[in-house]
Amino acid sequence: MPTTTKANPTSAGQSDRERFSDILTVQRAAYLRDGAPSLTQRRSDLKKFKAALLSRREAIEAAINTDFGNRSRHETAMMEILGVVQGIDYLVRNLRRFLRPARRHIALHQRAGSNHIEYQPLGVVGVISPWNYPVNLSLMPVVTAIAAGNRVMLKPSKFSPATNAELASMVAEIFGEDQVTVVNGDGAAFSSLPFDHLVFTGSSAVGRSVMKAASESLVPVTLELGGKSPTIVAKGHVHDRAVSSIVFGKLLSGGQTCIAPDYALVHESEIDTFVNTYDRLVKTAYPDGPTSKDYTSIVNDKQYSILLDLVEDARAHGALIIEVGHRPEDATQRPHTFAPTVVLGVTDDMRIAHEEIFGPILPIFPYRDIDDAIDYVNARPRPLALYYFGGKDADRRKVLDRTTSGNVTVNGTIMHVGQDDLPFGGVGESGMGKYHGIEGFRTLSHPKGIYVQGRWNSITLLQAPFGRRADALLNFFLR
Repeated sequence: MPTTTKANPTSAGQSDRERFSDILTVQRAAYLRDGAPSLTQRRSDLKKFKAALLSRREAIEAAINTDFGNRSRHETAMMEILGVVQGIDYLVRNLRRFLRPARRHIALHQRAGSNHIEYQPLGVVGVISPWNYPVNLSLMPVVTAIAAGNRVMLKPSKFSPATNAELASMVAEIFGEDQVTVVNGDGAAFSSLPFDHLVFTGSSAVGRSVMKAASESLVPVTLELGGKSPTIVAKGHVHDRAVSSIVFGKLLSGGQTCIAPDYALVHESEIDTFVNTYDRLVKTAYPDGPTSKDYTSIVNDKQYSILLDLVEDARAHGALIIEVGHRPEDATQRPHTFAPTVVLGVTDDMRIAHEEIFGPILPIFPYRDIDDAIDYVNARPRPLALYYFGGKDADRRKVLDRTTSGNVTVNGTIMHVGQDDLPFGGVGESGMGKYHGIEGFRTLSHPKGIYVQGRWNSITLLQAPFGRRADALLNFFLR
């Protein structure tokens, strides 16, 4: 697949829709001209992507820090760059196996022939990515699409402009616009294009709009929409290892993670112990308080105001708001920085009980027994992730069997997303489709079924004019 040809420059005064459509036309023509890339070409493209990403590590860390106001370079390296690098390595190692034709069962009366599946590229894949992990959530769908042999158009969020500039420069350095390109502009115009597949990561509200726009052209979609991911702590398991993992998952990137623990379900007898342990371990993680260089700011004033409103609404309805960690009042010294916060006494008339919390705020709900906790989870939309802390016992099995979520981590948080051989995605209101592992490759491929007729064809015995021979054969196969 050529990687040096540039698309014709767009004309001044074009609308976003026209500009996007022109690029899509060029990419589709290039795909039809060149066909599916070889295994060697795909591996080469993925390795070039990895090398370019690693060479720009410091620039990407700086760009994300600029977009957020403050974000730990260690968080960026771990959750953004490392995740994509490992994903590329996984695809390179397994691509030959993914591409191997799969034999399938053949009907008894056609045993002289054979069936198999071949995975071919869809063509051109569109990717719409969010601001919260502007590298990982942009590039994992892109590299998966490349592995599947597709051309790709990526439209990142307008709320991460510095990172977008780095991504656009990097992609243009290694690919022609007819193969992979980064575009900025109107998301509605982008989602209405007749792609061969569209991957969207973001809020449920925008996801509905994207799916509606894509449906006009019958474009299949993969939606990763987040939601309120619960954490269930079994009775007797409020200990440092469990709570430390919850602190990590909740405060990673300032809580701006689609699979962050949204709320905790803790046995009613252990609420105070949990809050005290959480406070102590937040102090351990961030000894300099919310102005620590390791503590991430909220991405912008708009998102910061949303969090303030959630807390004030809960307070107005009677919730107890507890800021935790060292010197939480210092948060006001840094722009749009929100102190780690615990909320007790949450009731269903509070917004925080229903809206996804994209920040360092942890509501804690009491439960009486494990059935009570399961019922609470099941009374709400199916989440993108679920976390369970407890022993390998009947209660764990009950939680796994009776709840439905995109994925689960047991005795930990977040890190299931880093398991390259597991599918990643939501279910129900938290999304549809997968884009990690072999499931991601298959999502962005067309499984073409192929039947090869053998020399002897029993169907010739069942062709008109029909007679006793046809009756005998039909009676045999329908017995």
